[in-house]
Amino acid sequence: MSEEWSNTAVDAIDSVVDVVHDKVVRPALIVGRGVVFGTLIAFVALVVLTLLSVGLVRLLDVYAFGGRVWASDALFGAVFCGGGFFLWSLRTKRRPSDD
Repeated sequence: MSEEWSNTAVDAIDSVVDVVHDKVVRPALIVGRGVVFGTLIAFVALVVLTLLSVGLVRLLDVYAFGGRVWASDALFGAVFCGGGFFLWSLRTKRRPSDD
């Protein structure tokens, strides 16, 4: 009888640990992995974007404009201003508040 009681107690503890693991630990691990991998991906993307933009400016300076840095700066300024004007045209008007 003592052996049955101990087996039942161990099974109950095991089932409680499994439920806690499935309901608490597993979601916490998934969220933690998402935060870590998301931060890592964002950092790598920022580094790659920086390196590509520096490479593109150097490529334009050397090959496209023959050492005229101002021309590359003017081209990038025009592209960014055009993008900004386009995004500005897509904005929505604010509704007057009922204050």
